[in-house]
Amino acid sequence: MQKVMIVGAGKGGTAILTILQETEMMEVVAIVDVNKSAPGLVIARKLNIKTGNDWRLYLSDEIDIVVEATGDEQVFREIREKRSKSTVIIPGSVAHITAKLMEEKEVLISKFKEETYKHDLIFNSTHDGMIVIDDKGSIILFNKSSERMTGLNKADVLGKHIYDVIATSKLPRVLHTRDTELNQEMILENGRKIITTRIPMVNENGLLIGAFAVFKDITEVVNLAEEITNLKEIQTMLQAIIQSSDDAISVVDEGGRGILINPAYTRITGLEQEEVIGKPANADIYEGESMHMQVLKTRRPVRGVRMKVGPKKKDVVVNVAPIIVDSKLKGSVGVIHDMSEIHSLTNELNRARQIIRTLEAKYTFDDIIGSSEEMQIAIEQAKLGAKTPATVMLRGESGTGKELFAHAIHNASDRKYNKFVRVNCAALSESLLESELFGYEEGAFSGAKRGGKRGLFEEAHNGSIFLDEIGELSANTQAKLLRVLQEHEITRVGGTKPVPINVRVIAATNVNLEKGIGNGTFREDLYYRLNRMPIHIPSLRMRKKEIPALAEYLIQKINQDYGRNVEGLTDDAVEHLCSYNWPGNVRELENVLGRAIIFMAFHETYIQVKHIQQLTNKEDLNQNKSIITVTVDDQKLSTLVEQYESKVINEVLHKYKGNKTLTAKSLGISLRSLYYKIEKYNIANNSMQ
Repeated sequence: MQKVMIVGAGKGGTAILTILQETEMMEVVAIVDVNKSAPGLVIARKLNIKTGNDWRLYLSDEIDIVVEATGDEQVFREIREKRSKSTVIIPGSVAHITAKLMEEKEVLISKFKEETYKHDLIFNSTHDGMIVIDDKGSIILFNKSSERMTGLNKADVLGKHIYDVIATSKLPRVLHTRDTELNQEMILENGRKIITTRIPMVNENGLLIGAFAVFKDITEVVNLAEEITNLKEIQTMLQAIIQSSDDAISVVDEGGRGILINPAYTRITGLEQEEVIGKPANADIYEGESMHMQVLKTRRPVRGVRMKVGPKKKDVVVNVAPIIVDSKLKGSVGVIHDMSEIHSLTNELNRARQIIRTLEAKYTFDDIIGSSEEMQIAIEQAKLGAKTPATVMLRGESGTGKELFAHAIHNASDRKYNKFVRVNCAALSESLLESELFGYEEGAFSGAKRGGKRGLFEEAHNGSIFLDEIGELSANTQAKLLRVLQEHEITRVGGTKPVPINVRVIAATNVNLEKGIGNGTFREDLYYRLNRMPIHIPSLRMRKKEIPALAEYLIQKINQDYGRNVEGLTDDAVEHLCSYNWPGNVRELENVLGRAIIFMAFHETYIQVKHIQQLTNKEDLNQNKSIITVTVDDQKLSTLVEQYESKVINEVLHKYKGNKTLTAKSLGISLRSLYYKIEKYNIANNSMQ
């Protein structure tokens, strides 16, 4: 083996090194270059070949060949002078030519690989089976679709005669006749039925070099035909749906040009097809930006965008969504809703709701505004009470919304589709109230109707009856009400026959019934019947943080009643309202807001402090009270304990400015227990401020 030293590790030297590494006749023992980072030196180090920057150190009698690859004539002459007579020196021009040849070789190899890859990609990506044989009948090409349809492996069939692989093949016949055979049916050995085309292959000199067959599974063709038929049916159905829709529909392509609109689109916008189809997506917009273009840009749908479209300047709401097929954006579809129709339907719905509310319970729990802990407890208790048949007792100051809760309880119960009857026990005299509640028989009293009259309990059969101001009932009426609750039947005034009823009673009061029991004005047995599920509704001053939300709701209600368009309150007005203690609660708040709106100018849209009547808080009656002492003389222990408990609750409530949550937490009792004790001891509301 001859030993070689290469001087110059640039492009030429590297090419020589690469060539010599592939031969076993020569061994490169050293490679030299003044540039320590020359590419040839890098390769040589990886191959454990000696490297350096001075060729003189490596030139010896053992070197058979020196390749001078620097191209420097001076270096070539020095090497020629220093070498031994047995050492052959090859000039740099040869190295240069070798490098060029190597580059051309790499380019040709790369092109060959690329063409081979394309060839394989084309043949293997086609859905049709392809088999090619040479002029001897041996298989030289067998693509993946052929493998799939025949069930044979490419590696097992290449090089074999076609008859050894497919015994019924007609390709050899094409070699013999040189005739093309088009669309021939054939059954493969695995039972598949195919349609094949066989073509002879002839070169430019007219020599037969082989034949190839292209074939397709007929089953797949039939399935494809069925799919096309189904697609046409679906397309027809979709067109019918789009054309019959009352909502305007427009479709644009990926470039934002209109490709489809329906008749409703023309009806709403006033634009014909020729004004939209093929035109930019913003051609129909009178006011606003094109949502089609936004969706095409972001690939995200948009919902509920208001704009004006067409020459009619129609006020519409637009929903637009992208059309994505196989992860590719193909366009977008928009649905336009005519706002004038929506406004009309909304007004009709509101009118219908108002009519219904005059006949039955008006409100639901959704109408109750309250986020404070006290209010949430009351709402949750009311929802629980709605699901049970138990009598509910609503307790709270006047104007806190006891009737609102009664409506909501009825509407959340299984009696909601039956009547809801409201009775104000304080508004009717004793004799009139009794006949109204229980009805009367003909001739029961002078002026009684012929045939008698059904009472409100009978009217509320299978429904609910709301008895407001229950504490105002007379003793006689209380006794009759107790019988209704116990026996579930009533007896009309002047009658003797009991009438069975199924009524859910919801009672309400703003007075202390326990005190009434103590002074004999309210029956204790009726109290226990009514107080099965007591619900305490907190006063407005206990939940002042809810005043902004309540005010917003009430302003909208007053707007509808007065035909105004007030949008809300200024921050100063809200702060002003929150500084007041509201002895009249929500009813008083509604009254104050209503009066403010009446005296506002029509161009004013926000309630200011100047519009609100003067609100004056009462002096804190407990502010200067002395500490309550407990007198021990001649009193029972239970009475002394109650006096002390009342005193402690009063002081802690005053300490926390009426915050019941903090008071209950400080005393280590539940919020519900605190409410009970406040009512039990009749603790004044102004002690809580």
